Amino acid sequence: MRSVAVSGPAARVGLFYAALFTGIGVMLPFWPAWLETRGLGAVEIGLVMAASQWSKVLTNPVIASRVDRTGARRGTMVALTLASLIGFALLTPLSGFWPIFLLAVPATACMAALLPLAESVAMGVVHKTGADYGRMRLWGSATFILAAVAAGAVLEVLPVTLVVPAAILGALAITAISAARLPADEPRPRAPAAGARPWHSSGLWRLLSEPRFLLFLACVGLSQASHAPYYGFATLHWRAAGLSDTTIGLLWALGVIVEIALFAVGNRVLARLGPMGLLLIAGAGGLLRWSVLAVTTEPAVLFAVQGLHALTYAAGHLGAMHFIARAVPPDHAVRAQGLYSALAMGALLGLAMIVSGWLYAAVGGLAFLLGTGLCAGSVVAGLVLARRWDGRVLW
Repeated sequence: MRSVAVSGPAARVGLFYAALFTGIGVMLPFWPAWLETRGLGAVEIGLVMAASQWSKVLTNPVIASRVDRTGARRGTMVALTLASLIGFALLTPLSGFWPIFLLAVPATACMAALLPLAESVAMGVVHKTGADYGRMRLWGSATFILAAVAAGAVLEVLPVTLVVPAAILGALAITAISAARLPADEPRPRAPAAGARPWHSSGLWRLLSEPRFLLFLACVGLSQASHAPYYGFATLHWRAAGLSDTTIGLLWALGVIVEIALFAVGNRVLARLGPMGLLLIAGAGGLLRWSVLAVTTEPAVLFAVQGLHALTYAAGHLGAMHFIARAVPPDHAVRAQGLYSALAMGALLGLAMIVSGWLYAAVGGLAFLLGTGLCAGSVVAGLVLARRWDGRVLW
């Protein structure tokens, strides 16, 4: 049955996305600016943000494996949110690279681990009720916009050192409450047979030994990693060019407005293009978007090109969610989400973030050309995958 309105379990998932992305809407545009006020340079900011991404490589697969075995999504998500809240509270008064680095990594790792678990909850609601994933996910995008615009406006009159930590802590507190309100966990009916080897037969190794899944990770990972210069240094670059914080907040918001538009019609776009079409247009959109950002800070041009965020992020993410839903057996779904987050959104993005820091320190805005190159690789991997995957479950 097709859902025509968001209600019940879908509403609770949408509320969780809304709470989580309120914090991300402040953190993504303005946390680099806060790090700068604590005495960190461009390379050090890149290292902090990269380590936060790399931490997913260790934490997300481990957490995902545990949740796949036990089914305990909701309790795990509440615990992760509270741990992140405590970490950011302890982080707020610190200065200098090493104190911030040592606390930022676990705090952001716990926050980042929430998203793949939320995605698995959302896709479970899709399968159970027929709800539209995009219409649940767009509530996160909507609050991202509100948070980015509001933070940009408030930063015109209040300092970064006050606004950014307070907004992140408040959002995490609300996220913890909304996590406790998510749909109840479904118990795992099957226990492993005596002598079974879950790591090999039904664990992470089964996914990592499947060439088509690795091609998928390369395709979506390179296109998502192409955002590293944008996430890490767009705000600093635009501030240095003389753009106001209000304008910067609006630029970030516009990118997410078009993201919402794509999520709102996600099922129709999916029916026309399929997961592979979405993944390919994500890479193709990045070829243009990052090339333009590398050569201009003219506000009119920036506002025009921000519309490509619907392709570079939203199309890629929708394609990834539906590839996993179609290609990965249900008992591997959380592991697949964890690997997507850990490798595609973690290791590759983290490496690109470090390279972005070095490039931005050396050549400024031309660092965005790194994204252009990564998107070219994404398109190549996607074309190979499109020839090898027939749209059915991988095994």
